[in-house]
Formats: sequence, C-alpha cells, structure tokens
Amino acid sequence: MAALICGSLAFDTIMSFEGRFAEQILPDQLHILNVSFLVPALRRDFGGCAGNIAYSMKLLGGEPLVMATLGSDGESYLQRIKNLGLSTKHVQTVSDHYTAQAMIMTDRDNNQITAFHPGAMMQAHINRIEKDSNIRLGIVSPDGRDAMLMHAEQFAHADIPFVFDPGQGLPMFDGADLNRFIDQATWVTVNDYEGKMLSDRTGQDSSQISKRVKGLIVTLGAQGCEVWIDGHQTIVPPAKAQAVVDPTGCGDAWRGALLFGLEKGWSLEKCAHLGNQVGSIKIASKGPQNYSLDGLKK
Repeated sequence: MAALICGSLAFDTIMSFEGRFAEQILPDQLHILNVSFLVPALRRDFGGCAGNIAYSMKLLGGEPLVMATLGSDGESYLQRIKNLGLSTKHVQTVSDHYTAQAMIMTDRDNNQITAFHPGAMMQAHINRIEKDSNIRLGIVSPDGRDAMLMHAEQFAHADIPFVFDPGQGLPMFDGADLNRFIDQATWVTVNDYEGKMLSDRTGQDSSQISKRVKGLIVTLGAQGCEVWIDGHQTIVPPAKAQAVVDPTGCGDAWRGALLFGLEKGWSLEKCAHLGNQVGSIKIASKGPQNYSLDGLKK
C-alpha cells in the first residue's frame, strides 16, 4: 500500500558560512541591515519536502507516491525520481515556471538563513487527489497555499487518513484555516517553533489539539520529540548523531519515517523512535537526499 506525499520538489543551493550569523548581525541596526557572508563551500542538491520525505520513506522500504509540480528546468529531477524507483504519475510539469529553488546558508552553529523561490510549486493545486484503494494514507507538507488547502480537503473527501505537516508554510494560514486543517487531518506534526505558532493562532495548546486528532507530534531537534495522544504527553528521547554536518532535510527524513511506521500500523511512539534515528543519521550527511540507512535498527 502506498503513501501519497503532497508537497514541494525543489533544487537546493546549499552554502556553508564558517562563522556565526550572530557575530555578523548587529541587533540594534536591523533597520538598516546590509550584510554579506563569504561562503567557501557551495553545492546543489535535489530537495523540497515531498522529494525529501519520499527519499526517506523509500530507503526504509516504504512505497511513497510523490504529488508535486516541476518547472521547465525540472527534467533532471524527474529523472532523479525515476532513478529512485518512484512513480512520476502524480508529478506534473508547468512549462512557464522554474522549479522551486531554495538558497540555504548554514553557519557553524547550524543556524540557517533561507531564501525560497516557489516557482512551479504555486501551481501544485492542479494536482487532484482521487479515491484510490492503493493509497493507504497521505501527508500534506509545505506546498503552494491553494494546494495545501485543496489537498487536505480532497484527502478528507476521499476518506484517506493524512498527516498535516504545515512546516515553513504555517505562516500562510490564519487560525480559521489551521483549525480546519486540524479537523480534516488524522495526525498533526510540527517542530517546537511551529507548535508554538500553531497554538497561538488556533488558541489551543498541544494537549487540546491532540484531542481533535489521533495524535500530535512536536519534534524538538536534539532533544527528541513530544508525542501527544488524547491530551497526554510522552517524551521520546533523541538518537545520538555520530556527527553534526548539515541539518537540511532532517525534519523531512523524520517525516518519511513517520509515514513508514504509520503505513505499518505502528504506534506513534514507535514511529517517533524510528524518526529520531533516521534524523540523526541524516544530519551526519551533507544535503537532504545523500544519506543511507546502513545499520539502522527498525
């Protein structure tokens, strides 16, 4: 059975700044900010939330289906998807746009500054979710605003359980939008910052939100994650990383593991343990889709 992954496909240009952003930015001069960072290391990777999540789930042995849009420059990514053994059935090309592009700069403390050009992602709503007996569950991850709204509604109408994962797209939605997403979703996952914003905009804390879905997961980076079920919290401890090289895509790697576990019928706590392990492996590699899971214990 497959998991339908709705979200972005993007080219990531990743740069490494060898200093600290905090040492270059003067807090009392933010109104006239004008800074330049020397980035000796630069590379271009395949990225985007849908691509990264699918990569993680595929490595684990799952069956991900990517639903996304590419631009006129997206042929290499289309071939990448095929090379990974994934279907391109739900990937459409929008010829008059570029593929989404993320420019990510990371400092020595793993803080990141990102500029994002959405490009073809803003047309992702042209993809429609239909009832399909082969699709067991899905996820609405960061994508074009219209696509996220429509795909959540389409999942609900097709009676396909799904994870609502607003990620960096969360600021696009007000409290009414977010409450609607929660009511449609089966599970919700956010990081700790997004969790605070979600609570602020909906007027409900994690305990209250968890009572409206089968489970809420709040990832805490190096501190592990919180699993909330029916108002009760469980802390799932982190998995120690062998090295901290690049945090880009760690959250997506974690979500790929979440989908894999949910597809297997695991408990949320067991899914979270696997997610923490996969995230700790991913952070030891450069780029969001360049790691392997050799030696992973499921």
